[in-house]
Amino acid sequence: MSDTKTQIENRPPSVASLFLERVAKTPDAEAYRYPVPAASGQGPDEWRSLSWSQAAERVYAIAAGLIELGVRPEERVALASATRVEWILCDLGVMCAGAATTTVYPQTNAEESAYILADSESRVLIAEDAAQLAKARERRADLPDLHHVVVIDAAAAEPAEGDPEGWVVSLADLEERGRAYLEKHPEAVRERVAAITADQLATLIYTSGTTGRPKGVRLPHDNWSYMAKAIAATGLIREDDVQYLWLPLAHVFGKVLTSGQIEAGHVTAVDGRIDKIIENLPVVQPTYMAAVPRIFEKVYNGVAAKARAGGPAKYKIFQWAAGVAREYAKASQDSYRRTGQAKAPLGLTAKHKVADALVYSKLRAAFGGRLRAAISGSVALAPEIGYFFSGAGIHILEGYGLTESSAASFVNPGEAYRTGTVGKPLPGCEVRIADDGEVLLRGPGIMEGYHKLPDKTAEVLEPDGWFHTGDIGELSADGYLKITDRKKDLFKTSGGKYIAPSEIEGHFKALCPFVSNIVVLGADRNYCSALIALDEASLQGWAQEHGLGGRPYAELVATQQVKDMVQGYVDRLNEGLQRWQTIKKFRLLPRDLDVEHGELTPSLKLKRPVVEREYQHLIEEMYEGAREA
Repeated sequence: MSDTKTQIENRPPSVASLFLERVAKTPDAEAYRYPVPAASGQGPDEWRSLSWSQAAERVYAIAAGLIELGVRPEERVALASATRVEWILCDLGVMCAGAATTTVYPQTNAEESAYILADSESRVLIAEDAAQLAKARERRADLPDLHHVVVIDAAAAEPAEGDPEGWVVSLADLEERGRAYLEKHPEAVRERVAAITADQLATLIYTSGTTGRPKGVRLPHDNWSYMAKAIAATGLIREDDVQYLWLPLAHVFGKVLTSGQIEAGHVTAVDGRIDKIIENLPVVQPTYMAAVPRIFEKVYNGVAAKARAGGPAKYKIFQWAAGVAREYAKASQDSYRRTGQAKAPLGLTAKHKVADALVYSKLRAAFGGRLRAAISGSVALAPEIGYFFSGAGIHILEGYGLTESSAASFVNPGEAYRTGTVGKPLPGCEVRIADDGEVLLRGPGIMEGYHKLPDKTAEVLEPDGWFHTGDIGELSADGYLKITDRKKDLFKTSGGKYIAPSEIEGHFKALCPFVSNIVVLGADRNYCSALIALDEASLQGWAQEHGLGGRPYAELVATQQVKDMVQGYVDRLNEGLQRWQTIKKFRLLPRDLDVEHGELTPSLKLKRPVVEREYQHLIEEMYEGAREA
């Protein structure tokens, strides 16, 4: 344990330093894989690789190019792009120039993008394509600090009428300028990296707040250096791993995975196209990947829908296998907790072997066949879905953290993982539970504060370093944390009973294979209700079987047959709840919740106030003339 402590405490001042160390240590090893679409536009993508030294060549060129543009240490360079290998190279280039990256989700509209660019005083914007460039052009008058836009897709880097001279450059041009600069100043990048101090700003991430303007979270270089060492110290990642990285890199969860990879030195396959995940997994064959619960829910619902489409016998086998998986996972995890060995009773093990041949092996093959573990974070995973995957041999290790804590504060420890918990704190992270149940954190991963918002910082960060997470949790005697809800999401009914909505929502997602999103309501009301959005693909399969095929989603959810089907699942949910938690009424939404309408954050977290505003008429309908229930 002392070696781990030393490693965490004696860390270099920055990930830029770690990157230089990694390149020197394994220059020829494969660092990144990335897809290139077939020239004809038809057929599968071609996957190409960059070694650590090849990646470094581009990173140094980007860093030198930014220096040549006049970017100084700690000045902000914004990055508005989907997840792709260039995002990582540009972020490393910014850090190696001693500057700080302001991350911008590509889905962010022009108004909010302009707010982030202005508030962060970003001098340069690295934009993915014409769409991201257009947002900056639209609001250029509001962005006096923005001197250049670097466009990743060269074809989109065309200057337009009204652009200042040299305002738009392509990434290829920036790298060319950087290489020319390095010929004259060969040590420029190394000197910038050597001058970085641990407390220097590295990243500014704007939280997609559910109300008001987003807040910029200031994360210094030391946060990422600590994260890289702490993640590696858990033993969860290894040098021979292949990571599949598709999460949005503008989000802290995606970003932290790049730091851990540099420390471990393994391969990362990068492709942020969500519609390509199913196609990519058998090609990449990852040994680990991170995802948000919505992805696992979609896989689970998809497998259930496929089994149902195969006829009653096939669906019955799936349901039996799913039950065996959950029972096996619970027995194995309980056995590991008691004896240190994951064992299940002989009869259950025999059933599990049969179910594995019929169902689980196909599921593992769909994930590429080599997946050792999947990390889940951002929001809670319904335990019943976690147990299903665990029993099927796909080990989902839930973790926990916030933008303000550099993403990873807790993670489940390998074989000793416990479904329904977020595991144990990373080395160096302290935790305590406040009197009201709020989880408080302290350690090297905690932010410096909110950008230009000292009052907001003081609300959550104590002078002695304790950070108020806003989450309610319970800590077991042996250090496993269970998050029960967001403090602000807990509500009290008019009868005085406290309700944790996410707990009820999680139960329903595990029960109903057709649900996509559910929002439980009932604050200051005399009973609970719910707004429910269904998964369109699963629903269409069900509709085909029940003589409703070919109808659009909005028409289907308005039919009595679909309402009755969902009512059956709500009744099953209510059987397992306390009386005051039961869902008395629900309404099916005319479409699914999404990022584009602002109802989900880019990391697929629910924005409850937005949903409640949007569907206020349906909520009022559910409580019209309500009496005490």
